[in-house]
Formats: sequence, C-alpha cells, structure tokens
Amino acid sequence: MPAASRNSIGGGGGGRGFGINDDVDILTEVLKRLDGRSLCVAACVCRLWSSIARNDSLWEELCFRHVSPGARPVVVALGGYKRLYMVCVRPVLKRLALARPRVWSPVEVQLSLSLFCVDYYETLAGSGPPSSLLFLCNPVNV
Repeated sequence: MPAASRNSIGGGGGGRGFGINDDVDILTEVLKRLDGRSLCVAACVCRLWSSIARNDSLWEELCFRHVSPGARPVVVALGGYKRLYMVCVRPVLKRLALARPRVWSPVEVQLSLSLFCVDYYETLAGSGPPSSLLFLCNPVNV
C-alpha cells in the first residue's frame, strides 16, 4: 500500500492516522469485549494480537461473564483462565446454545464446576474410570 493511502486510513487530512496496533492498552480493551470464538480468531491476525490474546487477563474477563469470581482455586488448579474457558465454560455454552435458553443460578454453576473438577482430577490420576461421580448415574430411593 502506498504511504499516502496508508496515512489517510485512520483519520482525515494528510497527517498520520491512528492504527489499532499503535496502543497495546486500547487493543487489549477491545479484545476484552470479544467472545471466546472471536478472541481465538483475533489471535490469528498477527503476532501482536496473538501475544495479547495469550494474556490470561483477557480469558479471566471472558470467564467471569459466565462463572463467579469465587472460582479462582479451580483456575489455578486447571492452569489458567484460558484453559478453564476451553475445557469447562465453552462446552457448557455450546450445549446451552443447542438447548432452550435457561438461566443458571449461581449455585447450579458452582455445583457444575465442582463436579467437573472432581471428574477432571480423577481422570488426571489415570486410575481407570472416575468412580466418585457414579452416584449421579443411578437413581437412589430415599
């Protein structure tokens, strides 16, 4: 692209316009407002965007739209907010998109996250299929 047209992209007049890559803080604020899929796509734009998209604070922002801030111990155990989003939040959002719209209470979200963690740790141990959640498969007469 010629220098003259490159300078006029961002603003009026002959002066140099503002490019989104000129200020990392503004770019970070813009990326914080994306959903998970869009954030993954943005990470493919260029090296700068990719390095910013790897920042855990962006994924923290994204996770806290769906999970309460009390999940910090789970986040540490899983290895970061991006992993929490990819392994836990994203699959739930996909299933919810297919089902009829429903609002989860904070208690339901916490219970779901807790059960996921129990299953995840038992799977990591590699001692066969998880056994502590088997009670969820069979109805119990009380």
